[in-house]
Amino acid sequence: MKLLPAVLAAGLVLLSGCADPDLAGLDRELEALKRNPGELSVPPLPEVPRYRAPGYEQAGERSPFQARLASDDSAAAPQGERAPDPDRTREPLERFDLSELQLVGTLTVNAQPSALLRSPEGQVHRLRVGNYLGRDDGRIVSITGASIVLVETVRDRNAWVERTREMTLPN
Repeated sequence: MKLLPAVLAAGLVLLSGCADPDLAGLDRELEALKRNPGELSVPPLPEVPRYRAPGYEQAGERSPFQARLASDDSAAAPQGERAPDPDRTREPLERFDLSELQLVGTLTVNAQPSALLRSPEGQVHRLRVGNYLGRDDGRIVSITGASIVLVETVRDRNAWVERTREMTLPN
């Protein structure tokens, strides 16, 4: 109950702020401004600086949005223990992508497995473990009854890496 007088007192103070101010004086001042608004003073706009384009010194260089051109130093393949032998005689099926070749059969003669692959030209080739095929120096490492496994040597940035691929007989 002691709180009630304090709340009432605060409410009266707040309501006293809403008392009628000098509205007649405010109306007189607005009428005077309407009759003589005075001179409008707008400061002048600042001078706009003249734009000068900077020079572009790299105009004769390679665009960063185009692939690098093979130069003499970058065209040289990185050497290493996995680098393919550039002097090795290429085999007939190395001029085709693996997706163009089809495994059509496997057979074993005198305990030696071999695979039969059809080239895009329609010719069937007999390959053994150690033969090469595909454009990425793919060397056959195993031949099973329904597939062949080969290891390709590909360039990854500045190193040679090997990846394993498998070709299977169609169902």
